[in-house]
Amino acid sequence: MASKEEVNQLELFGFWVSPYVLRVEWALKLKSLDYVYTEQDIFNKSSLLLQLNPVHKKVPVLVHDQKVIAESLVILEYIDETWKHKYPLLPQDPYERAQARFWAKFAEQKILEAAWNALCSLGDEKERAIQLTIEALQHIEGELKGKQFFGGERIGYLDIAAGWISYWLPVWEEVGSMKIVDTQQFPAISSWMHRFINHPVIKDNLPPRDKMTVYFNSRREVLTSQPHGWIRI
Repeated sequence: MASKEEVNQLELFGFWVSPYVLRVEWALKLKSLDYVYTEQDIFNKSSLLLQLNPVHKKVPVLVHDQKVIAESLVILEYIDETWKHKYPLLPQDPYERAQARFWAKFAEQKILEAAWNALCSLGDEKERAIQLTIEALQHIEGELKGKQFFGGERIGYLDIAAGWISYWLPVWEEVGSMKIVDTQQFPAISSWMHRFINHPVIKDNLPPRDKMTVYFNSRREVLTSQPHGWIRI
């Protein structure tokens, strides 16, 4: 476990249902790092959050020894670099490391945004967003074939970055009355989703599904009535 000094140095500012925040929590837990968690109201942002992250004004924000790090993927790399000896997340090989970063960005820009748009839009726009999500997932399916996890035999950086697919996406499918991940079309992704959310560290650090369903139903009702309102989770 982390030392008492490390405990006092780490504080994570987050929002309970944010997949970006959970990425950071999973990384901290996998590395057995103790930290203080401070919940934020993203709809009524505190002056402290705005002070810590004046550029993007959003969570997650990690404070380590009075140093402030924002943006979830950046935070993941910071954690991995700072505590290299504790459960390495990124591959050691430079090419594999570059590939992990590439696919993490791809999953965020091409899959997460399209899936969220599908949830919070209607009609033709919704159908286009569903199709874009499925097309992007086909690339991820190819990356997973023959593997337990993106990182090989254990969870790594890319698994954490794309981990929302295993838990948030099924909730969005339910709330949005849509089907994106078909087990026959995406056997590798489907198997990975099951393995990922059943990993002890991940399983013990997930938001309650029933509470998520209520939250996303509420968000969908609001955002479907607003043009481009789908951007904020």
